[in-house]
Amino acid sequence: MLDEFIHEPRVAYFSMEIALRNEIPTYAGGLGVLAGDTVRSATDLELPMVAVSLISHAGYFRQEIDAQGRQFEHAATWEPGRWAQPLDAKIAVQIDGRTVWIGAWLYVLEGHMGGRQPVLLLDTDLSENSGDDRAITHYLYGSDNVYRLKQEIVLGLGGVRLLQALGFTIRHYHMNEGHSALLGLELLRRHARMPEFVRPGESLYDLPYVRSLCSFTTHTPVEAGHDRFPYDMVQRVLNNGFDIEIIKRLAGEDSLNMTRLALNLSEYVNGVAKKHAEVSNAMFPGYKVHAITNGVHPYTWAAESFRQLYDHYLPGWCHEPQLLVRADCCIPEAAIWEAHVQAKQHLIEKVQALTGVSLQPDVPIFGFARRMTAYKRPDLLFSDLERLKAIAHNHPFQIVLAGKAHPHDEGGKHLIEQLGAHARALAGAIPVAYLPDYDLALAQTLTAGADVWLNTPLPPLEASGTSGMKAAFNGVPNLSVLDGWWIEGCIEGVTGWAIGDAAGMADGKAQVLYDKLEQVVLPLYYSHGENPGGWLKVMKGAISKNASYFNSHRMMRRYATEAYAR
Repeated sequence: MLDEFIHEPRVAYFSMEIALRNEIPTYAGGLGVLAGDTVRSATDLELPMVAVSLISHAGYFRQEIDAQGRQFEHAATWEPGRWAQPLDAKIAVQIDGRTVWIGAWLYVLEGHMGGRQPVLLLDTDLSENSGDDRAITHYLYGSDNVYRLKQEIVLGLGGVRLLQALGFTIRHYHMNEGHSALLGLELLRRHARMPEFVRPGESLYDLPYVRSLCSFTTHTPVEAGHDRFPYDMVQRVLNNGFDIEIIKRLAGEDSLNMTRLALNLSEYVNGVAKKHAEVSNAMFPGYKVHAITNGVHPYTWAAESFRQLYDHYLPGWCHEPQLLVRADCCIPEAAIWEAHVQAKQHLIEKVQALTGVSLQPDVPIFGFARRMTAYKRPDLLFSDLERLKAIAHNHPFQIVLAGKAHPHDEGGKHLIEQLGAHARALAGAIPVAYLPDYDLALAQTLTAGADVWLNTPLPPLEASGTSGMKAAFNGVPNLSVLDGWWIEGCIEGVTGWAIGDAAGMADGKAQVLYDKLEQVVLPLYYSHGENPGGWLKVMKGAISKNASYFNSHRMMRRYATEAYAR
């Protein structure tokens, strides 16, 4: 099966996590979902790529929410043999003074348009390894810094070596976040000059050549998103013949900063939105950070009712999603509303099945789902429950929430518990449902079935965000703080609405959110019985102005021409 993929040069796309399908829990959140959409679009566009990630036998975790709103984590163990094929090749790396063998599983991502793309899932659970080393690829991100560094050795060093062992010809390496930055050290070692040909004062390492092979996408301005490892740990764990002084020059004197290493070993660096690129340029002076705004995969994130709608009125939209720009003039409003009604009913049924909460089809649903952590501010909407009840008294609405907190993020877990308390306090006034175990399938149902997509991050910490883009493919307007992609996507009253301005909303006050709900969004929704054009024009605007642009096909075409073709 591998033979069909090694006859032409490919882009090697490295990501610690990747969302391939709902049954394969090799992803934790937005980074992995973005990686999956990247490979799906590469498949549709016939851009030769090979993705490299970890097998994560026990996944990230399955989330349970009890009656008090407390999160409990359970292993998300899966059977790779159901979906992937084990490969014969094995390579070795040195970890903590031991030889650790690495194998791989081949998952073939098959696109809906007939394309096929190889994904290698690296695995250390081999009979040649000790118990501790077999567990390196069991848990996505794991429990501590030592475990994380071991995983990043497997991903970066092991991934490059395994690609070579399997016979792949790699024309370019794309690091999706800094977790895989050690691949640059392996490339430096591979392309080192022979000592006898090096003049006094020259380096053994061909740094310019390695840089020409690599691109790096940074995904967050949040400090916790940039891995750092103390050098005493690095010298003990990363024992692969690398000169520690060279590493310090590339990755920082105080600690091994994986983001700094990736920056220094990549010719092309980009952020994931225009604002994020500006923030990253300020964070990393001396480096040029370009902007390629994220996108989502068109076919994956359009609900079945909207796929059929677009197939009928805008054939070819899957390959050329820019055709959706014609939605405002070529698709009847009644047809859009009917597609939305079907998606909303599917969400209502899912909420009933998972939580027992009954939602009404003629009352607007506000959707909010993302990783539960402080800067996402999931509790902002609930800052003043009495005000919220007063708004709902005149214009009823419903709220559906979802999202996981990292197992070690106690603040995030507390937020989920608080949201449960708020839901109980609002009982009888505003129906609130919290959907457990947010995954790909639930994300598709929720982003398609909501009436309004809500997002309230603390600026400027939202690098991009993609859930609102998924909503747009289903005609769902966004109501969001101006941060990340929404700075580019918001046309007030046309694609959705801003909460405050680009400089505001950093103080955490919910007043402007409540005002926008009470004075603009809800009155417009309830007027569509008398004036159906008003609300439906915003739905059309979300499709024609946002879905037509914020898609991964556009994103991948830019990567191909601006990053990979350099």
